[in-house]
Amino acid sequence: MAYVAVKGGERAIQNTHKLISEIRRGDLAVAELTLAQISEQFGLAVDRVMTEGSVYDRELAALALKQAQGDAIEAIFLLRAYRTTLPRIAVSKPIDTSKMAIRRRISATYKDVPGGQILGPTYDYTHRLLDFALAAEDLERPQAALATEPLSDNLPQALDILDSESLIQEECDNGEGDVFDLTRQPMSFPAERDQRLQNLVRSDEGFVLGLAYSATRGYGGSHPFVGELRLGDVTVEIVPEELGFPIAVADVTVSECQMINQFHGTAEKAPQFTRGYGLTFGYNERKVMAMSIVDRAMRARELGEDVRYPVQDDEYVLSHSDNVEANGFVSHFRLPHYVDFQAELQLLRQLRAEREVALSTDGSGKSNAEAAE
Repeated sequence: MAYVAVKGGERAIQNTHKLISEIRRGDLAVAELTLAQISEQFGLAVDRVMTEGSVYDRELAALALKQAQGDAIEAIFLLRAYRTTLPRIAVSKPIDTSKMAIRRRISATYKDVPGGQILGPTYDYTHRLLDFALAAEDLERPQAALATEPLSDNLPQALDILDSESLIQEECDNGEGDVFDLTRQPMSFPAERDQRLQNLVRSDEGFVLGLAYSATRGYGGSHPFVGELRLGDVTVEIVPEELGFPIAVADVTVSECQMINQFHGTAEKAPQFTRGYGLTFGYNERKVMAMSIVDRAMRARELGEDVRYPVQDDEYVLSHSDNVEANGFVSHFRLPHYVDFQAELQLLRQLRAEREVALSTDGSGKSNAEAAE
């Protein structure tokens, strides 16, 4: 009987694979989506999958989304799994975002930020009304006007203004020592900032957004200001051992946010602003903003602040933010748990039987009626 059950289960699994393939394809009369279409027209979904999947490859992210029927978390899982098969051929130098080829750059703290505000592509000023014109195929789309002057190749950071007056905490990282590698090392607590930031990049956007929201509503002591928000392309460089000097290997699109937050100071430190930081692949503006708020909240201990809320607890945040782990653990409950359930069912029946006996006796082995006589 066990052999028959196993063979029956194998056939069922093979059939469900076929059903997934059919449902994924949909109506054969409708043209199939190409990877190029997904990459170009579902760009924000592709950027999220690349970021949380830890692989910068638009074609692979588009393939994962197509295979997962648009389920971002499943696509991230697929890309992460593929990532484990890739060799590491080099470690890149830190990217310099001050030399970013800017597409979008805003500051909510300075109206006349050096270099100017650059709105770029954003939904901030749309009316959030359904655009039924998009339902029309082959419709001519309006083209954005080209800038009359080229942007500077080296726009200064808005926070440099505060830095020049020593009004914002300096970043202490001097680039020395080994950087924690979350893809190859297990998490450890208390976590240093490099580990926390790596975890937040790979964390579920919705979870990080919820934590950031809680921090700004009084459950984290945060009242942030966007010091600077950037979207653009940066050059990735490596230093081959046989050459001994850096060479450019790729240009990647990144989003970066530096969030400013108040800090009242201590006996040793004067009052000053502190910062939270976020950086991701692609156009992930909401993610980097939320990430920078949560990053600042998790710095509570190092800044001598009270840790009172979940968003300030690095062990809570880092242990529950990964959507691949969360999805795997929650989803495993739909797999067979027959033996476990039968054991709990038998225990429950036993406890109920013992309770009935206890209620029907006075503890001496006699029934309540016999005890009354």
